[in-house]
Amino acid sequence: MMIPFYIVDVFTDKKYAGNQLAVFLNASALSVDQMQQIASEINFAESTFVTAISAQDHTATIKIFTPAHEMQFAGHPIIGTSWVLMNKVFNHEPLTIELQVPIGMISVVQTNDLVWLKAAQPKFMEVLNKSDFTSFSNLSTNDFDDRFEVQEVSTGSAFVMVPLKNKEALSKVSLDKEKTAHWLDANCKTAHKALYFFSLEDEVLTTRMLCIENNQLIEDAATGSASTCLQAFLLKYYASTIKMVNHQGEFLGRDSQIYFEGTLENDFFDINIGGQSQFVAKGEWEVV
Repeated sequence: MMIPFYIVDVFTDKKYAGNQLAVFLNASALSVDQMQQIASEINFAESTFVTAISAQDHTATIKIFTPAHEMQFAGHPIIGTSWVLMNKVFNHEPLTIELQVPIGMISVVQTNDLVWLKAAQPKFMEVLNKSDFTSFSNLSTNDFDDRFEVQEVSTGSAFVMVPLKNKEALSKVSLDKEKTAHWLDANCKTAHKALYFFSLEDEVLTTRMLCIENNQLIEDAATGSASTCLQAFLLKYYASTIKMVNHQGEFLGRDSQIYFEGTLENDFFDINIGGQSQFVAKGEWEVV
């Protein structure tokens, strides 16, 4: 069996930057194990599999996999898959579509060259100790931004928000893999465990996402799901209206731009992230 696939770079204004994504179409006949094997083989941060599609209603159901496991929600796969469906698959290039993912239906809108998704309402979990980081990283307590606490936040996938006082502190972050894994297991309340470091200097937002996967410490070039959590965090603790660009991937040589537009009003979080996607390649994948 042959299934078509596309490769796109997401959250970037140029090819060979941002976060890579493989989008597999006509995937309804694949088992979960087969999807996981393909995602592991291509070895991008995530791959998506379109298991159902309605060209008339402009809707699709997708499954999202890292090389190690299935995700309930992830931002750059939703943005990139939507761009492929809007610009390469659906006729007449619709500006609005809906994607069904495990956490529910996600509305996606394309405006000019940006594709936007609206995130679910956030969950704010435990505030964690900054001093803990001295036990598994090279950070000192002086490296943290005193305006914010360290806190785990979820909009479908959970991330620990880690505020650093400047980009210099962000650039030097180094983690001990074994000690980090132990701390994440001891402190994170969900199956998805990851750290999202950020600095906010003069309204310039820069981020890094680090986690343990397949027993390896990895860094992501652009993390949409973490960005929705960070936007919620900033709406709650920084400003009730947010409009800025999140810069991620610089320290990997894959500069990414994740656009934030959100508001907090009457305890309702209107969280929107957007980004460009760049077409890289298409082909057919043989499934045996």
